[in-house]
Amino acid sequence: MTEQQAETFIHHVKAESVGAGARFLTRSGEHSAPVADTAVVPDDFGTPAVVVATLEDGSRVRIAHGSRIRVASARRPAQMPGALAQDDLELIPAEEGTPEAVVVAVARAHARNAGVQRLAARLSRGLNAKAGSHLQDVRDLAHTLFVELDDRERALTVCRLIIDQPFDGNFGRWKWIESALAIAAHILRESDGEEDRTEALRLAEALRAPDDADEDPFRAKINAEVRQRQLNEPNLYDKEIHRAMAAADRTAEREWRELRLAALLYVRTHGGSETLEPVELDRRISNELVAIRALDVQQRNS
Repeated sequence: MTEQQAETFIHHVKAESVGAGARFLTRSGEHSAPVADTAVVPDDFGTPAVVVATLEDGSRVRIAHGSRIRVASARRPAQMPGALAQDDLELIPAEEGTPEAVVVAVARAHARNAGVQRLAARLSRGLNAKAGSHLQDVRDLAHTLFVELDDRERALTVCRLIIDQPFDGNFGRWKWIESALAIAAHILRESDGEEDRTEALRLAEALRAPDDADEDPFRAKINAEVRQRQLNEPNLYDKEIHRAMAAADRTAEREWRELRLAALLYVRTHGGSETLEPVELDRRISNELVAIRALDVQQRNS
């Protein structure tokens, strides 16, 4: 690594914030000559329209006013309290309408949440819906938005990045899609619109896709019986949660409650329990959300 590379830090700034000495960072990773001066050019109505940066080599760069670009400089970026390193928080500009653009917009809306920033930094570099790790990151981002931040609109938007993926027999990948389906269906069920409730039913049907995947009649019958028992008596981690509460271990309690919430969301969306009515499942889901968010507040204040 050269001395220049070792002392270079990446910033993601608005065009009008570019200062002297900064170097533009291209998509190929190369640095421009340092900026010598900048000027703002207004449009015909007097509104700032373009930032013109003059570089030390005499060339000029025109940038739309208000746009965000990557620059490199010798100044270390400020770091948010409790946040990750800036390299993890750096977001690559994404083309409008792409999954990466959705992720970047979510990250900008929750700029002070380290968990959102960490996940968004990975996904904004390129989302591969065939990769299990990417599916997990999308699901985890939606989960954070829904559970921790109570941002249902953006959680649903993130879920939609993967919930149209069909079941292909790979349960390692499917479990993250399945979880996103359950989150999205719950959000839509609680919406007022008839179209939202119709979509929730469609997502529930998609979640049940593995139920009919086995073409062997005997195995399909056995699997159906096992699945029904699991739906009727889901593991809700009662012992583990009580043990964590008795030990005043808030971190462990939160982790077990998240697993309980995931189980409840799955059973509710599947719609196949013979022992737990939809109203009861909705009540328990609401209780878990309240409990998890209360634990988050306690941990932040401790």
